[in-house]
Amino acid sequence: MADADSELTRFGAGTHRYVLAPPLPEADIRAFETRHHIRLPADYRSFVAEVGDGPAGPAYGLMPLTVPRADVDDEWAVDEEWRDDRRPGRLAEPFPLTEPLPGAIGVPTEGLTPGTLMLAEEGCAMFVRLILNGPHAGQIWHLDPDWGGFVPMAPDFRTWYTDWLSPQ
Repeated sequence: MADADSELTRFGAGTHRYVLAPPLPEADIRAFETRHHIRLPADYRSFVAEVGDGPAGPAYGLMPLTVPRADVDDEWAVDEEWRDDRRPGRLAEPFPLTEPLPGAIGVPTEGLTPGTLMLAEEGCAMFVRLILNGPHAGQIWHLDPDWGGFVPMAPDFRTWYTDWLSPQ
């Protein structure tokens, strides 16, 4: 992909530059799951264990599982989302939606994201989130509070990521 987009014109390429961080050791992944009382979906788990822990990926890049990205300013909303997801118990909380919530949300979104893990940021308070529990576990949902709502965008991590790998 880097060869095909050497000018880094594809959305987000200037941030992640098509570079992958090293995969995480199994012990780190297991410690994350234990600390947060969750089990990561198998396809996402195997990606961070065998391929890389971001950042090359959709939007401005795949967020790391365990260590905040060094290239993100502390004032960016993405940092706050990343930290909020790692508050004790938040990832293990039930995902509150039983069905998609399309359109403008009009309320703070913090109450909509328990039980989800932010995977990527698209700017303007739009995030891609991995559902961790409940009937939608393993699905990728898109959160756009101003226009698009909180709706499914891919049935699983593998589909979401491989769709990004496909030529545009």
